[in-house]
Amino acid sequence: MSTRTDAPTRREQILREAARLFAERGFHGVGVDEIGAAVGISGPGLYRHFPGKDAMLAELLVGISGRLLDGGRRRVAEADGVPEQVLSSLIDGHIDFALDDRPLITLHDRELDRLRDSDRKLVRQLQRQYVELWVDVVRRLHPETGEGQVRAAVHAVFGLLNSTPHLGSYGNGLPGRAAMEDLLRKLAHGAFASLT
Repeated sequence: MSTRTDAPTRREQILREAARLFAERGFHGVGVDEIGAAVGISGPGLYRHFPGKDAMLAELLVGISGRLLDGGRRRVAEADGVPEQVLSSLIDGHIDFALDDRPLITLHDRELDRLRDSDRKLVRQLQRQYVELWVDVVRRLHPETGEGQVRAAVHAVFGLLNSTPHLGSYGNGLPGRAAMEDLLRKLAHGAFASLT
């Protein structure tokens, strides 16, 4: 989801590798030495960047929730209030997340309960605000549909898009990224169109 073109910082490298390792083997299955080795520094060297694994996990999960919300708000603003454009932009943004940040989806599903209460509450608060962006635009597109049904449809589309970590890797009978993006876009729009 990042639009940066410069090289990632050491901190970003650590977070990316921590997300990958935590998703592959679970939070408790990975030590700081392994994360350090993945980025070419000693395990204790990680403590210059993070106080510990718990801080990495919190930054990953709070961070991605905040980036989704910020990206969603930006997309809403850029679409000039045209509901069809807003929804298309939100779908495209979430597809990019679902295809490019698959380890974070796995991490969220498995490890959210490991966060401190305050961090978990913040993740949930950010997620609720992100959901509300979608609910608002879908209700404008389908004013005859009740709010509960719209909310259920939004969550169902998230479930569809966020299922990408369970697909395996590209090339094992799966379409490539561009084809997968197109398929997910059609499925998401089709799900919302079924509300009429």
